[in-house]
Amino acid sequence: MPDRFLPRDHFGALFQALHASGYAIQGPQVRDGAIIMAPVAGPDDLCFGLRDRQAPGEYRLEGGTGRYFAWANGPMALKPLTFAPRETVWWAEQDENGGLQFGAVEEASEPLAVIGARACDLAGLSLQDRHFLDGEADPHYRARRERLFLVAVNCTHPADTCFCASTGDGPRAESGFDLVLSEQDSGFLVAAGSEAGRAILAQLPTRAASARENEQADNEIAAAADAQQRSLPSHNLRDFLFARQNSAHWEAVAERCLACGNCTNVCPTCFCHSLETVPDLAGQRSERVRQWDSCFSPGHSELHGIPVRATTANRYRQWLTHKLGGWHDQFGRSGCVGCGRCITWCPTGIDLTAEVAALEQEEGDA
Repeated sequence: MPDRFLPRDHFGALFQALHASGYAIQGPQVRDGAIIMAPVAGPDDLCFGLRDRQAPGEYRLEGGTGRYFAWANGPMALKPLTFAPRETVWWAEQDENGGLQFGAVEEASEPLAVIGARACDLAGLSLQDRHFLDGEADPHYRARRERLFLVAVNCTHPADTCFCASTGDGPRAESGFDLVLSEQDSGFLVAAGSEAGRAILAQLPTRAASARENEQADNEIAAAADAQQRSLPSHNLRDFLFARQNSAHWEAVAERCLACGNCTNVCPTCFCHSLETVPDLAGQRSERVRQWDSCFSPGHSELHGIPVRATTANRYRQWLTHKLGGWHDQFGRSGCVGCGRCITWCPTGIDLTAEVAALEQEEGDA
């Protein structure tokens, strides 16, 4: 439980301490009508007083809250900061003797502090860590991950599309952060989750939080969980979904799905990617480039030039059954953290919680 209190008029001390420790800082800003993470210097650069209104296929910002973090999330989670949307992983170059020289691309590792991460984002990052760091670690991901200092914010204003309480991934940040804030009108309750966090916390002009301040923080977080109207079943959906591979409902979803891949792009846990070789115009050098891909793209399932999942129905079935079912085999849990981004940013407003409910109803009607 947070036990220190940072008055609102001293919020800038957090930025000063991070800068003094060598961190560049990213925090929430508004770009193209949405909240994203971007470079900031201090509190004045943050998007203050905003609230997001989200619904299936809808997102808009409104003012008048009087807080820095009275919003749920934007389209950008932590994923782009560790798993780059597009990057060169190695290169090959022809030398003067006609031979080939190969080289790896070294990833810059400037320390970066991120202010405003939510519990669902931390859960998504934990799953990304499992994929990229377990076993033989991906060096590009590892370099970016090791530089991160994460300042989480407990969520008190969930969007209509949020359902993290049902997946067990929010709205309170339980782990994976260096510092965690609970915002109140007069300031922030602050707690450290790492040695690096404790070092920064020691530099801040905090005082002991009162029992009333702690109680208010707990009540607001609990209210955020109670306010969520969407949910996924708490039990493991693996066997349930795998037994419905031939359900007629997949075709019903496909009639609405554009196979655009928006859901996988905004998802904080999706990690599918493709590789391509990009030559230069002189023909002397080529680069091996990794970029985000999606199981909704036609080429993602190609074997010998033939797509195994040739229809939108098959691609949606693959995404949902893998995310909510197959991940249990890989990671011991679902791949969904309840952030609701896939619902908000789907152009046609497809709601995966509603699709699971429809499959359950189909079973009940059978």
